[in-house]
Amino acid sequence: MASHKRRQSIATSALDHINVGNNKIEWLAALDTAYSPEHNYRRSSIICTIGPKTNSVEAINSLRRSGLNVVRMNFSHGSYEYHQSVIDNAREAEKTQVGRPVAIALDTKGPEIRTGNTAGDEDLPLSAGTVLNITTDEQYATACDTQNMYVDYKNISRVIAPGRIIYVDDGILAFKVIKVVDEKTIQVEALNNGFISSRKGVNLPNTDVDLPALSEKDKNDLKFGVRNNVDMVFASFIRRGQDIRDIREVLGEEGKHIQIIAKIENRQGLNNFPDILRETDGVMVARGDLGIEIPASEVFAAQKKLIAMCNIAGKPVICATQMLESMIKNPRPTRAEVSDVGNAITDGADCVMLSGETAKGSYPDRAVSEMHEACIKAENSIPYVSHFEELCSIAKRPVSVVESVAMAAVRASLDLNAGGIIVLSTSGDSARLLSKYRPVCPIFMVTRAPSASRYAHLYRGVYPFLFPEQKPDFNKVNWQIDVDKRISWAVSNALSLNVLTRGDTVVVVQGWRGGMGNTNTIRIVKADPEHLGIGQLE
Repeated sequence: MASHKRRQSIATSALDHINVGNNKIEWLAALDTAYSPEHNYRRSSIICTIGPKTNSVEAINSLRRSGLNVVRMNFSHGSYEYHQSVIDNAREAEKTQVGRPVAIALDTKGPEIRTGNTAGDEDLPLSAGTVLNITTDEQYATACDTQNMYVDYKNISRVIAPGRIIYVDDGILAFKVIKVVDEKTIQVEALNNGFISSRKGVNLPNTDVDLPALSEKDKNDLKFGVRNNVDMVFASFIRRGQDIRDIREVLGEEGKHIQIIAKIENRQGLNNFPDILRETDGVMVARGDLGIEIPASEVFAAQKKLIAMCNIAGKPVICATQMLESMIKNPRPTRAEVSDVGNAITDGADCVMLSGETAKGSYPDRAVSEMHEACIKAENSIPYVSHFEELCSIAKRPVSVVESVAMAAVRASLDLNAGGIIVLSTSGDSARLLSKYRPVCPIFMVTRAPSASRYAHLYRGVYPFLFPEQKPDFNKVNWQIDVDKRISWAVSNALSLNVLTRGDTVVVVQGWRGGMGNTNTIRIVKADPEHLGIGQLE
């Protein structure tokens, strides 16, 4: 009886999940919070912003040992020379230290509104209750004072309305609109004490702005990314589906493999999210600006909604901003921060992101380690079987052939208590759909496409394996022989990484021929690279 209770409290295999029960309450009530499964692998990915403290081959490899999967470059700061050095160091790190592929993400600056300059760039004190003008008159562009503060958004007087709030400098200064004086001038009242300073960001919560999706800087930055073959773009301030189409146009044919991740940062993005989700490859819940554009208390609900919609659509979602913010200065995170990471994972996030913690923090490696541990613990608390059943029940029929095969493969992995799923993929689309249905076991994606092996880090539970051999001429080499070679190679790799045990049942997802869009076959094999046991399974 005692051993039965112990078995019900662990989270090590599909069978354990099935035995506990099919609902979330039973599962959580049976958790053993101290238990660590034998194969204690992390399913989610960690994105690290690279800054001056971590921009070296040695530092990036140290972050990789702690858990880094994706390198992020923030194009709101830094020169092209600096960002080139990050790319070069990340690629050299991958060459000099054995491990999983390293993906590179370019985070755009995006459309923004900024104040002008004060005379001599001085900080000018401002008292609550002060009435002043916010103006687009160019004579104040370099002469802001406590009576006239310039902003560079020419249409602000057309989109703003009396009673609305204008935030400056990440919300440090707040102004209430009294009236629109003319096409260049808005009269406002300062709601708190602060300083008028040069070139500060401006937010217009609950106001639809008509800025172009891409500035000239953004277009040049995207072209820089294409030249350097980055794996993904984190597109800032996405407000509509057309914004994604505009980015694809700039990326062009040469950059068509680059994954576009839409950052949702304002009310417009929230309101138009279904349209955005249809167009984008993935989503980031960017809680920094979002928490200024909408009430902070609403961010919590928005996070859950956006993640759930991405899970239903089978598109990857990232949770970002202030996750372990205190570790910029402190060696340990707060309990609330660890819970924030864990809740993002249990909400359904595929990836979590560190910003200042790794870009300029005093404890970058420790921050990644803390995030790694929080992710693993959170992943082991998820009731995967009930999650799978719910996603299957709400899938819109008819589904595609590839999605149908993915659903069946995950079902087989649960019924067989499989140790892993191997998927042979060109674009990563089959792996993405397997990830959607959240199997208990890991998904080993075998691909010959280097870019797919890197951006597959976006998909929860997917371990990308880049097959080292070139595609053979199938007029000379039997297709199935090549398939079995890749399966054996994947099994051997998984065994050496200790994420698979010899003799485990393995579900294989493959196509009936080479190329994209041909996935339609499920096979069951044994985890033995010398003899896969096809036809000899009990």
